Amino acid sequence: MNEKHFIELVDGPIQMEDLREQIDHSDAGAHGWFVGVTRRRTGDLVTETLHYQAHKAMALRELDSLAKSAMKKYSLLRLVIVHRLGEVPVSEASVVIGCSSQHRPETFSALEWIMNKLKKDVPIWKREVYCDGKEEWVHPGVDGDDGEALP
Repeated sequence: MNEKHFIELVDGPIQMEDLREQIDHSDAGAHGWFVGVTRRRTGDLVTETLHYQAHKAMALRELDSLAKSAMKKYSLLRLVIVHRLGEVPVSEASVVIGCSSQHRPETFSALEWIMNKLKKDVPIWKREVYCDGKEEWVHPGVDGDDGEALP
């Protein structure tokens, strides 16, 4: 971590309570969080679990670059990005983004922008395992939607 942003890839559950202090700043008027969790249903499909894989060195480099860009673009005071790798069961967090800024519009805008850029640019891949035994790799769409299945 540098003094303004913290990025991490973890192999187990994300410990949210340990992250709060990472975005504290005496000049902050807004703290915001986004927590992406594994949902049970995607359309008609019922998800059993998700699996995430990454090229760790590249992913950390891209996350660091993303964090620096977001800090500048949205005048953030502090920023946290943590992504879980491996199996992520239904209702558990796969990604947590937290940030602070002087005013709420920057915080709200930054969270959405960071998540969309992360899905598009960071080399982390998601495999969905469905209750019917079907599995597929999912690739996020360019416009930040949930993704499209790859053949």
